[in-house]
Amino acid sequence: MLVVHSGWVPGRGLIIWAEDPALPLTSTSRARSRPHPFATPDLPAVPGAVAETVQLTLPGTGRGPLPSPETGADAATRGLKLGAWTVPALSVPGQDALAALAELTDPGPDQEWIAGSSVRYLGLLAGYACDLARRGRMLPQLVIEGGVPAARWRPVLTGGDAVTLRDFAAAMPPVVRACGEGQPLGRTLRDALDALLDSAARNVLPDRIMVGQRPGLKAALPDRWLSALTGDPALPGAADADVRDLRRALDDWMRAANEANGPIRVSFRLIEPEEGIDEWALEFALQSAEDPGLYLSAEALWAGDRFPGLPRRPDETLLAGLGRAVRLFPTLHVALLEQRPAVMSLSTGEAYDFLRQIAPLLQAAGFGVQLPAWAGRKAVGLKLTTRSKPKSKAGASRAVADSGFGLEQLVEFRLDLVIGDGAVSAEELAELARAKIPLVRVRGQWVELDDRQLKAALKAVSRRREGEITAGEILQQVVDGGEEDLPLVEVDADGDLGDLLSGQAAERLTPLPTPEGFQGALRPYQERGLSWLNFLGRLGLGGILADDMGLGKTAQTLSLLLTDQPSKTLLVCPMSLVSNWFKEAGRFAPSLRVYVHHGGTRRRGDEFDEAVAGADLVVTTYGTALRDLETLRGVTWSRVVCDEAQAIKNSGTRQAQAVRAIPARTRLALTGTPVENHLAELWSIMDFCNPGLLGPAKRFRRRFQEPIETRQDEVATAALKRATGPFVLRRLKTDKTIISDLPEKNEMKMWCSLTPEQATLYQAVVEDMMAEIESSEGIQRRGNVLAAMMKLKQVCNHPAHLLKDGSRLPGRSGKLARLEELADEIISDGDKALIFTQYAEWGSLLQPYLAAHTDRPVLWLHGGLSKARRDELVERFQTDDEPMLFLLSLKAAGTGLNLTAANHVVHFDRWWNPAVEDQATDRAFRIGQSRNVQVRKFICTGTLEEKIDAMIERKKALASSVVGTGEEWITDLSTDQLRELFSLDPAAVR
Repeated sequence: MLVVHSGWVPGRGLIIWAEDPALPLTSTSRARSRPHPFATPDLPAVPGAVAETVQLTLPGTGRGPLPSPETGADAATRGLKLGAWTVPALSVPGQDALAALAELTDPGPDQEWIAGSSVRYLGLLAGYACDLARRGRMLPQLVIEGGVPAARWRPVLTGGDAVTLRDFAAAMPPVVRACGEGQPLGRTLRDALDALLDSAARNVLPDRIMVGQRPGLKAALPDRWLSALTGDPALPGAADADVRDLRRALDDWMRAANEANGPIRVSFRLIEPEEGIDEWALEFALQSAEDPGLYLSAEALWAGDRFPGLPRRPDETLLAGLGRAVRLFPTLHVALLEQRPAVMSLSTGEAYDFLRQIAPLLQAAGFGVQLPAWAGRKAVGLKLTTRSKPKSKAGASRAVADSGFGLEQLVEFRLDLVIGDGAVSAEELAELARAKIPLVRVRGQWVELDDRQLKAALKAVSRRREGEITAGEILQQVVDGGEEDLPLVEVDADGDLGDLLSGQAAERLTPLPTPEGFQGALRPYQERGLSWLNFLGRLGLGGILADDMGLGKTAQTLSLLLTDQPSKTLLVCPMSLVSNWFKEAGRFAPSLRVYVHHGGTRRRGDEFDEAVAGADLVVTTYGTALRDLETLRGVTWSRVVCDEAQAIKNSGTRQAQAVRAIPARTRLALTGTPVENHLAELWSIMDFCNPGLLGPAKRFRRRFQEPIETRQDEVATAALKRATGPFVLRRLKTDKTIISDLPEKNEMKMWCSLTPEQATLYQAVVEDMMAEIESSEGIQRRGNVLAAMMKLKQVCNHPAHLLKDGSRLPGRSGKLARLEELADEIISDGDKALIFTQYAEWGSLLQPYLAAHTDRPVLWLHGGLSKARRDELVERFQTDDEPMLFLLSLKAAGTGLNLTAANHVVHFDRWWNPAVEDQATDRAFRIGQSRNVQVRKFICTGTLEEKIDAMIERKKALASSVVGTGEEWITDLSTDQLRELFSLDPAAVR
């Protein structure tokens, strides 16, 4: 396995080289600059790369350079010094580096190389550059490259972005700047970010529409420069005086942008005209950059209206912002001739220019822009209509899997062109093309018609638009979504194919009965799920069973295995669930022969072959699948199932690549959270289930992920739902049509006061840690912020948790006092409770204390327990009739356990990720629960716990993506924001 590395040379760009650990690690040469002994010329194919030999300055000994940690080779620890080593390399110009890093950081499953730390670092920097571009944190500039002026985008780094840049500087692997004699860190980082940001900006901004009207060499420099921001950046032949004047103005703009955080920005709103009027309105306004809902039109501002947070002289802010915008929108100068500019009129042609060219530039430069809802959508699209041939309509009442439906079945199809909401004929389309009006009203709705869309539509008219093709070809057309310039916007299918494409096949299929050999009875929605799984399997398609946690994904999967016999299934799951699958198979499907392939005593060679030959279900872990990949690839599997499939949500990880590399007839992913943070996770899981169906990751990113995540594009969202809907089945516990007998889940927040001792400790920690945070930068600052949060949460739990002095527990913590009261109440009612804490050390203190206080068993499950002991505790809690408490470490017990004996859940300290807390709660709130579940979340008033809870509530819809999987998001807050977050409200003390 090769290890690929990358470096950056200011002014040149990206350098790529690789190590091959199979080559000799030592060199016999004694030259000052020697060939690197285990560098290999077998480098990945990278777009825009040129092969050359590069000198690197690397640590090593007289015998050879130090191997990177990724190679797994033993490294010397003594006698290390820097030396010059030459390597075969690829050189990639800065403008092509973004595409090259996308290739390197997202290798396919068949690649025989892994990315080194330098590649991963530059990949993260590229992602940061894309994020800056999407958020408009950039400004256009005029720079000199090789003596020639060029239009380039440059980042604007203020506030949290400046902190992030310092973090990148502190985290840069030395090999990134190892080319030649070594490069200065700051210059290397800024040059790389500038190049990546410029490429990202040009990807975000649309291509210039009227290419034929690109300004010539004799045009004014500002016009040529404006055009070059989305085209060829070079501006040869410009007069020196013109270059100086434009650079001076743009430098002033950049300087002003970097001097202020810009809490208030100037905004533009395009308003479409009434029917029959050819006059558009462009409204000016002031808008909060943090809360776009705070919006004040210029007309209202001149009338004296205000909103909170405006500067003392908002009129000056408006005029200054409009003055800066003139650089990108020269026509705006007409409005600035008025004393109190509020709105300007645009013709239809000018409105189209604003939509296609000016608005993206203004947004990229940090201005607010509001456009009509239809703006940016593909105006022309395709409608696909399919009809089953008469013979396939027979047996419509039977289950689809038994009706003879297959992907090779012929169906009749027709493709129609649609504009807006209605179909158009070839004659109407030709008339629109002849008119050459890019912005037209069609049946009362405004649409944009650019040349590329019209050409694609006219070309489609000339192709075959109706006839017969197979159902499989129809399915692929729906997934592909048409062409980029002519998307598929509507599908109308009937019969079995219609059921599949609708994404509602599970509801429309005749449910399969509970299979023979299944111990128990499937619920109606589970029978529908079984029918859907069986239907996809018969077609050779994979699927994602994304039912809510607790709805019985395990039971549905085991019933599928019983239905599809004889077959051989490989099930891959986290290590914590191996025992659960073994026991559940024995409980629900005792006739299945199960072999667990895991642990140091697992079978190998002939013994493995014999064990698999005698098994219907082989259970293994993700780690074992990676280690034993070649062994598992040698088996002919009917099906591969991934449980907790979010484990393969990152397609670049070795375990995700390993699981995808195991061949099988069909594949099934089980997960309650197919998308946790971003849509690339859905692509990764879908690519496991149906390899290649959604196309390459880069195409998915361009087609779906970026439009949906950055622009909330409704057309892209609908297209993604059409493409993935047939393969995803998602039901929720809260849906009473799915399960009506599951009891209620009542969530409440328990507000706790600090004791005087806690308050004193809390204040001391704040003062001590804020001093450290203010005096640190980069990674050290992040570490100090996380350490401060941990200490403050420990104080909120109990002084003894922070001090670690073994001191007494009673009477010193508001939280503990509230827990004592609650525990007494639960025990007296004869109930059981789960108590979650994220700190194992606190659980070890709390367990004996609660046991003594309640005089009842208090079980304690944490990551240090053996599998046997863990199973023993779960069994006792579930079967023992005695009231008791179960104390659990959140990380060790937040997923995979069935603890329905509890009807109370207590989150003693918060993880601040709603998804993680919900998963923990669902250990009790799941099928098998017969009583209402009371969920209590402990929060200390006046502390960071209350403030972060309020932040999460404000962002509930985006909580999982904003908060992520931990607390690292808080480290990006400014020092003033941290001080406010950590400060103690005097009312918090009881």
